Amino acid sequence: MTVHVPVAPTTTELPGRQAVPDRRDRLRPRPPRPERGSSPREGARVRELTRCQVEDRLGELGDLYADTSGGGPWAWNEARGAFLRRLAADARRPGFSLLIAETTALTGCAYGFPVRGDGPWWEGFDGYLPGSLLRLAGSGRLFVVCVILVQPWVRRQNQDRAWNLARRLQRRLLTDHGATAGVTLVNRSDTRTVEALRSWGWRCLDGDTPTTLPPGPFRVLVLGT
Repeated sequence: MTVHVPVAPTTTELPGRQAVPDRRDRLRPRPPRPERGSSPREGARVRELTRCQVEDRLGELGDLYADTSGGGPWAWNEARGAFLRRLAADARRPGFSLLIAETTALTGCAYGFPVRGDGPWWEGFDGYLPGSLLRLAGSGRLFVVCVILVQPWVRRQNQDRAWNLARRLQRRLLTDHGATAGVTLVNRSDTRTVEALRSWGWRCLDGDTPTTLPPGPFRVLVLGT
């Protein structure tokens, strides 16, 4: 995603004249310089899609996944198809919510669903969550963030800014559902995604989970509101 931040116009003096600074101008406090990068005032609009709208835009969502997941064209069709199958299955879960970010085109996406204490666990979580998160699930205040899709440059620039697109998407998912924390699973070999999530405020639960089970194929990460 590329966000265009307007540049302030420059002032050009007429030939042969030299601008003389006004003493009053020197005494006035200078306005802060604008932030570089994506801004919620100039960036993508974030909104939720209904389930019917999700079905209508599956093609766009699949294209976004292929565009942001990396790899060559030979892998896109397979990865795109797997993503759409997973999305279709997750969309049937109670409380499912999908957000998109868009300007004149689709630029980002995130989705998930609340975890209930009396409901089935998302594959991979069972037995690996600390008691504090189990209690949040029991009270309906734990939200599973399945996917955050943003362009690669969002992973590298301004990760700690509140207006970073990935941060906006994940925060909106939690606040819209009154969740106290978000939780997600990442393959242990996917260090790139783990580092991106950590740069957006997530923390790994390694060392803070029950030790009765051997390490699984996933790492559990949690995000507080």
